Amino acid sequence: MKKTVSFYFAFFTFFMSIGFSQQDSIVDAVKHSKGLFDSEEVLEITLSGDMTKLLRDKSEDPEKYPLTLSYIENENSEISIPVKVKTRGNFRRLLGNCSHLPLKIYFKELTLTEKTIFKDQRKMKLVMPCKGEKYVIGEYLVYKLYNLITPKSFRARLVKVSLENHQKKKQKPAVYGILLEEEIQMANRNGMVAVEKKLRPTKVERIPFINMAIFEYLIGNTDWSIQYLQNIKLLAVDSMSRPYAVPYDFDHAGIVGAPYAKPADVLKLKSVKERRYRGYCSKDLQKFKQSIALFNQLKREIYSVYQDCDLLDEKYKKSTLQYLDEFYETINNPEKWQAEFTYPCDPNGTGNVVIQGLQHD
Repeated sequence: MKKTVSFYFAFFTFFMSIGFSQQDSIVDAVKHSKGLFDSEEVLEITLSGDMTKLLRDKSEDPEKYPLTLSYIENENSEISIPVKVKTRGNFRRLLGNCSHLPLKIYFKELTLTEKTIFKDQRKMKLVMPCKGEKYVIGEYLVYKLYNLITPKSFRARLVKVSLENHQKKKQKPAVYGILLEEEIQMANRNGMVAVEKKLRPTKVERIPFINMAIFEYLIGNTDWSIQYLQNIKLLAVDSMSRPYAVPYDFDHAGIVGAPYAKPADVLKLKSVKERRYRGYCSKDLQKFKQSIALFNQLKREIYSVYQDCDLLDEKYKKSTLQYLDEFYETINNPEKWQAEFTYPCDPNGTGNVVIQGLQHD
């Protein structure tokens, strides 16, 4: 206790001994020290400008349109940043009946963001609702789940987005969205570099891959592949190292339950709620035990992601917890998990099918 008091007294003495301009600099630095992903609070942002041209651009190579991104800081100070924004996502454009298109935000100059929560960001994906906001919240929580598994994962921030169209008097209501960490930022945070090459799954780091493949099994997601970099990014320490596979884009996962999500026909699954392990064939069952132990160790935290979320309705929360129960019942039954995780070894099954899906931007 005495050490704590002494520390704060020393800090107070130092603070009072410096000039007011230096004090202001320290306060300013502390004020702006938090980054975008350092808070769990829903961030309210507004994208304003000529939204009509942007949202009508569903071409294969959409243009970037100048807009303004603004948000409120400290309840009374509005921060405005000039940005460029384009539509993205082949699947959403082909689907044709989503309520909103996903967007990508480009920050023009880093000097304009250095004292904001967007400091160090160059470009960011903004996930927007397609068939309802609850599915956006569901996908956001999947990112939070994978953050529990490994820091080699994309961070996400739940936002409430207002699209303010200067061409129209009546504005649409704000909707939930997700801002995703940029790939290069995620790589830098882990002291690694992004790798752009297609590999066989056996060529990436083994245990992290098994952890990831079991995670995809947990959430009921089959919409990924290493070979085609389908919803997968690769990180490596250097060019000579085995890369790590990092998953993203979880809106087709069974745990999210989006109405447009359907498994590939060749997998012969009834729905995305039906789990299928999509790792590579391995008959060495010892490889799975370390990963199973990890998921058991994180069980309470995994359940808490859903139990503690006030944005979920009780029906979805209950069904999701039951979905998690089924996963844990499987991995703690040796006969069941051995059958599930060695399924890719069955030549007559569909666990060894490689799917080349749509390229997601």
